Amino acid sequence: MSGMGKDTMSTDFLVEIGTEELPPKALLTLSNAFRDEILSQLNTEQLVFGEVQTFAAPRRLAVVIKGLDEQTPTKEIVAWGPPIKVAFDTDGNPTRAADAFAKKNGISIDKLVDKIENDGKQDKLCHRATKEGRRTEELIGPIVNAALAALPIPKKMRWGANREEFVRPVHWIVMLLGNKVVNAQVMGLTAGNTSLGHRFHSKGAIVIPSPTSYQEILRSSYVITDFSERRELIRQGVTEAAEKVGGTAVISNALLNEVTALNEWPVPLLGHFEERFLAVPAEALISSMAEHQKYFHVVDNNGQLLPMFITVANIESKDPSQVISGNERVIRPRLADAAFFYETDQKTTLEARRESLKNIVFQAQLGSVFDKTERVAKLAEILAPMTGADAGLSRRAAELSKSDLVSEMVGEFDDLQGTMGRYYAINDGEHAEVAEALFEQYLPRFAGDSIPSTTTGATLALADRLDTLVGIFGIGQPPTGSKDPFALRRASLGVLKIIVERGINLDLHEVLTAAASQHAGLDTKADAIERVSKQVLTYMIDRFRAWYEDENIPTAVFQAVAARKLSNPLDIHQRVQAVHAFNQLPEASALAAANKRVSNILAKQEGNTIPSEVDNTLLTDNAEKALALSLAELASEVKPLQQDRDYTDVLKQLAQLRQPVDQFFDDVMVMVDDEDLRNNRLALLQQLRNLFLEVADISLLVPAK
Repeated sequence: MSGMGKDTMSTDFLVEIGTEELPPKALLTLSNAFRDEILSQLNTEQLVFGEVQTFAAPRRLAVVIKGLDEQTPTKEIVAWGPPIKVAFDTDGNPTRAADAFAKKNGISIDKLVDKIENDGKQDKLCHRATKEGRRTEELIGPIVNAALAALPIPKKMRWGANREEFVRPVHWIVMLLGNKVVNAQVMGLTAGNTSLGHRFHSKGAIVIPSPTSYQEILRSSYVITDFSERRELIRQGVTEAAEKVGGTAVISNALLNEVTALNEWPVPLLGHFEERFLAVPAEALISSMAEHQKYFHVVDNNGQLLPMFITVANIESKDPSQVISGNERVIRPRLADAAFFYETDQKTTLEARRESLKNIVFQAQLGSVFDKTERVAKLAEILAPMTGADAGLSRRAAELSKSDLVSEMVGEFDDLQGTMGRYYAINDGEHAEVAEALFEQYLPRFAGDSIPSTTTGATLALADRLDTLVGIFGIGQPPTGSKDPFALRRASLGVLKIIVERGINLDLHEVLTAAASQHAGLDTKADAIERVSKQVLTYMIDRFRAWYEDENIPTAVFQAVAARKLSNPLDIHQRVQAVHAFNQLPEASALAAANKRVSNILAKQEGNTIPSEVDNTLLTDNAEKALALSLAELASEVKPLQQDRDYTDVLKQLAQLRQPVDQFFDDVMVMVDDEDLRNNRLALLQQLRNLFLEVADISLLVPAK
């Protein structure tokens, strides 16, 4: 919302873009972007406005803005010219510079003497003028055209003989300021005050008398323009329809949004399908109903699929049973196909399907999908001791991991990869953990998703992602900017999440080297493998940064640990959590600053060999004796904690150093002339620094100036 407390006249504004059916999955994005683009330009013009309402339905995008200024504000223009000594010669006559200033600002040359002001430093020529505001009515047409042109539409289309391009053909434009039609051309059409209602329930043009009447006028013509209202009506209607038959509707947000975008006047209806189809895996039936027909499925109290569905009709039929019957006729062959695919697939084992994977290219330089399963199988065996998995089961799961990609079912429903692999492995008599791993290899699929619950699944999930990462980096195609065609960012985060949440203790550099060594398509020389492994390691560890940002952990905390150049993700995560906890202690800032100071002192000692041990006989000042004693005691206390990776307790113990460190810097001069005394004090500071560096470089917690 733009500024408040205005003095200019205002009115309400409506724009509606009437189209053929808009792409349902893009409707909300288009609607929000249309609103944002319009508001951005209104703000640029310094037009003040009040409440903004956005409307989106299958055949329209609309925005209503209340209390919009009728004109842009009047502006005072101040134009400073040359200094007086430049504008006038010694005789007081205008110079060429003054003449140019006068012409530029439309001032008579003899009036320049009245245009002298001081800018706070010196007298200069100065012209002040008032620029009247422009009428909103003149601006709004270009604003709407510009907003439409800026919408995120990857593929635009033309229609008829028009030169205009849009996501779908545009058939009418409504633009009103108050009750007055805006005289403008938008998308090649003249704006008016007539819209169209529901495609079947409404006939002929509908007059919109004013912006505030828009929503109710269209409601009377069977169009609910408010997306949120339609979505809630569908949610309630679908829920109630299922409850009437003792079931529960499963409503995903993605499907709910899509169905909302397909209907102007939603009417939920319950239909049935034959129980025989329940022999097919529920996931396949659900995928078929949702993907092809946009139906919501229904489950019983135990979460088991019931032989019924809920469709949302875009019409209020006098005989709903006919609409339901029609939908039941449509879904029957779809489910029959799924049943046929399932029965057919079960006749061929996953093992037998591996041969077909040789004909599917994973990546031109990295071989076939079969080649990938061979590499992943070897890597899974290597990883198994680290993950606590059985090496044989891990290898078997990897070998079968992509076989369901060539099944009929996954060919029809690609979102079932892994899911069908699990069913077919069970059918083939494979070990239960192998079957589960075929599904779990794809976990986590998105932020917040669960991770594999089995050791075999975790091993396969890691091996598959690591193989892809080293392969794609190895052929020189790492992600750049927003381009990440192989989803390597998601793969990296998936690996880190599995390692951390399952507490897997492994050296990532070591396993990346093992993964790179499996790739026949890469340069297998030791230096090439090392280069790729380090490149991928750096990329992956840096993904932690986004992870911790989401957890509101300061970047400096991660950088303090990253400075150690570690390659064990679990160890890195434990250190970050410890430094984050330490950073909130009252002693943290002083100790971080002290470490920064020590780091700077030691950095200047290049070429000077600092003793590794402190000579207690050279300690003369009470403050340095106290610090040396504290360091010795704490070094002994934290050693076992360090070995147990109890970094939080290590830093909590080291926080006790604040007082002796502060006292040391208050009382002791480090860089004294006596070389032995100086080096002994430097050794003391080095001990202090190294004690903290065992966990992280906390000097990086000091904010940059």
